[in-house]
Amino acid sequence: MNVGIYIYDDAEVLDFSGPFEVFSVASRFLNEDKKFNTFLISEEKTTVIARGGFNINSHFTFNNHPILDVLIVVGGVHTKEVEKPNVINWIKKQSESVKLTASVCTGAFLLAQAKVITSQVVTTHWEDIESLKNDYPSLNVVDNVRWVDEGNIVTSAGISAGIDMSLHLIAKLKNYKLAKQTAKQMQFDWSENS
Repeated sequence: MNVGIYIYDDAEVLDFSGPFEVFSVASRFLNEDKKFNTFLISEEKTTVIARGGFNINSHFTFNNHPILDVLIVVGGVHTKEVEKPNVINWIKKQSESVKLTASVCTGAFLLAQAKVITSQVVTTHWEDIESLKNDYPSLNVVDNVRWVDEGNIVTSAGISAGIDMSLHLIAKLKNYKLAKQTAKQMQFDWSENS
């Protein structure tokens, strides 16, 4: 199962490294043919400068990534990203073919701009709840939750909530036992309920 995590300049580090770690750790407990193939995708260049000046190299770009089963769009300073037609069109196209689309933090703004989320119940970082409501008034934006599952679309609150959401995705895509095993291995106190 190919899990692609979209990253960009000024992306929040834990938004992508948290989910990456969850899927990587979960794979330790799976047979070779059942493992998650988790990778980072950037738009054009492989070196991305995330928040705090954290340099990270993506595995793929829009032009050469494998076919995705799961797309995770991360947050951070998202304001430039929502203005990029190439990015928004790519997110829309991927979401039409994947089994599951998820966002961490302000990644929800990119999903909304791509019309992947239009009227669903969603969440984002507590600091950006009002902006998401104002910018996309047809969405049902909720706060005080770690994540929201709307079937094939799952959104999470800010930063560390992406880990809770990713463990939920493991339970959804594989099973609850594996999610619990992964959380224990990570020594992470999983908020199982959104």
